[in-house]
Amino acid sequence: MGRTVRVKSFELAAKDINDVDVTLLHALSTGVGWPHRPKDWDFLRRAGHGIVAVDGIGRVFGSAMWFPYGREFATIGLVITSPRTQAQGTGRWLMEQVFERCGDRTLSLNSTDAAYHLYLSLGFTKEATVYQWQGEAVSPPPPVPALDGELSPLTGNIQEITALDERAFGTSRQRLLALLSEGASICVLRRGGETVGYSMKREFGRGHVIGPIVASNDCDAIHLTAVHLKDLAGKFARVDTREQTGLFADFLQQSRLGMNDTVTTMSKGRRFLNRKGNEPWVYGLAGHALS
Repeated sequence: MGRTVRVKSFELAAKDINDVDVTLLHALSTGVGWPHRPKDWDFLRRAGHGIVAVDGIGRVFGSAMWFPYGREFATIGLVITSPRTQAQGTGRWLMEQVFERCGDRTLSLNSTDAAYHLYLSLGFTKEATVYQWQGEAVSPPPPVPALDGELSPLTGNIQEITALDERAFGTSRQRLLALLSEGASICVLRRGGETVGYSMKREFGRGHVIGPIVASNDCDAIHLTAVHLKDLAGKFARVDTREQTGLFADFLQQSRLGMNDTVTTMSKGRRFLNRKGNEPWVYGLAGHALS
């Protein structure tokens, strides 16, 4: 696979994402209207791997990242091409570089509308829609159903939530959860002495993102979200979920978070999403790139 691509009158080469200044990455995402701050880029570079498309004088015209979870699966994100090189084949070239580095792993990503047909042509299939709810959290938060269990902050080792998360996500995210926990507030739901749900709140973009949210039913997910929204009253909050209808989706709407945008969960290889009744489920994403 070629490590360079010609775009109009100049050539772009692949460079490790850790070898460029974070201000260039921030400018790239700002140029397409994405909210990532420099510190968000720094976190993502710690969590995964990536490449950038640079010209002969070091200008960045595109990026792509992948986040391996073991040897069989990875998520892809931060696939950005600058407006100057869009529709010039840069996005396809970046994805081919990612394929080469990910080997035979099953892959999943969350596609914008603009990139959807590119991913279809690369062999990805649609699985679900992600709804991005965001806005200023209201005070007081809307009413919640009766709590079945006990909510408390996670003050000990993240091992308490890693097995539950693996059941919900489908593969172990232990390293990612450890990284997320460094700057997150974590709430755990226990019932009968068993951990049955958890949620994280952390700074991202314009304010805070609540996610991952892992629970076995809508009522549990509501409580795990409400506890963070209460702390964010009057501040910008964001929840990314695949729940279109039901009590949890209704709760987000009643919280006066606006449904700002949607992206499409797609996979290449085995199917990524496999929801089972009464089993843990990812109600809130850690992020579009991290899923």
